[in-house]
Amino acid sequence: MVLAKSSRLKPRVIAGLRQGIIPVARWLTMIWGRTALRVALGVALAGICSASGTVPPAASEAALPPLARSGTVPSDATPYPAPTAFPSSAPIPSAYATPYPGPTPSASVTSPGPTGALPGPGEVGRIRERPGGLPPVITAIPTKRKVVFLTIDDGWEQDPGFVELVRERGVPITVFAMRDAVEARGVPDPSAVGGHYVGAGKWSYFRELRDLGVPIEDHTLTHPDLWQLGYKQQKAEICGSAKVITREIGRRPVLFRPPFGNFDEATIRAAKACGLPAILLWTASVQPGGKISYQTPDKKLHAGDILLLHFRAHLARDFRILLDKIERQGFELGDLNAYLGAARVLAPAPPGGVLLHQPLG
Repeated sequence: MVLAKSSRLKPRVIAGLRQGIIPVARWLTMIWGRTALRVALGVALAGICSASGTVPPAASEAALPPLARSGTVPSDATPYPAPTAFPSSAPIPSAYATPYPGPTPSASVTSPGPTGALPGPGEVGRIRERPGGLPPVITAIPTKRKVVFLTIDDGWEQDPGFVELVRERGVPITVFAMRDAVEARGVPDPSAVGGHYVGAGKWSYFRELRDLGVPIEDHTLTHPDLWQLGYKQQKAEICGSAKVITREIGRRPVLFRPPFGNFDEATIRAAKACGLPAILLWTASVQPGGKISYQTPDKKLHAGDILLLHFRAHLARDFRILLDKIERQGFELGDLNAYLGAARVLAPAPPGGVLLHQPLG
């Protein structure tokens, strides 16, 4: 903030700081420490002042904790300033233009769907609505059973090998699709760097996952920082995404995940207005190589944990590593929608969590 207020800085330096340098520097700080922050700022400022003024892209959400202004997260959490939203005008580099092969011959409506662990009688604690009938904000499922839940966000990298992995191993996942990522609008998230299937299948890729029993849920249209938007803008992002998913997938989403985990009371009211009965955050994120980034001091998985992944390069490989880690720690993979049904958040759903012929209403 001191730099931004200095009268000596040129306007383009200030613009560069706001658009990308500070978010990326904060991201580097989370990974490598304060030294990286000083180095990143120094190098970037020098480059802007002497050359073109180009700034690096926004940081990946995977490194960010699910924080909220509403006080629904642990009391020791510190709010994290989110990166700027992804640009939506630049073309996709040709290096990403790998043709999407389409459904494999083995794909069919008779393929077995995911077979996640289902809740037992009385196993799951009730998750109650917020005052005024507003949707609850959920960071974990209230169960003592050693079961965790896998969720995957955005949708940039659309590797058909991952669909095959879900089909072959019957892995229960829940997808939070973001329109600009699915349709490859604008500059891909840095997590997609090195991928070969960015936007390759678009919504047909997610219809394949749907046909395997994977719920496709709401993650906004353009991935903005909702803290920076008013109620009407938030509602447009959330309801707009729900309409696109309903049209493309044939099922209305029932869950909402705010980008970067950032939300406020306006977000909760907007989610209700858009017909979404719950907001889902996460308790741990999965980094490249299948490494689990824990948000608890003991650095372990806990019963009911919700894990966050992204559609990034090498997802199938990293996913296999993750599944082995979860199994070695003695955890099962749960059917999220079934557990939310047991917690009285959602209507009871069949195994796989998707009512393919649910009225669109």
